[in-house]
Amino acid sequence: MKLYLISLAAGLLVGVIYGVLNVRSPAPPVIALVGLLGILIGEQIVPLAKAALGRPSVSAATERAEPRAALTVGKGPGPSERRG
Repeated sequence: MKLYLISLAAGLLVGVIYGVLNVRSPAPPVIALVGLLGILIGEQIVPLAKAALGRPSVSAATERAEPRAALTVGKGPGPSERRG
């Protein structure tokens, strides 16, 4: 909650400074708010899509994975296993 209050206070301070200097904001307020809304919605789409598709996250998948046996490629039988 403290972070929200700090953010609000900073926004109000900048707004007061803009008002005192008689400067318009860089973006029209409605456009800026719609853009922020788009960012917030976009951040939530990926987790919702993963939940809807039933795909676990990468960390959850790696925690459940069983360790695989090490493969030795290009090696024949050991000395005790050779016939001769």
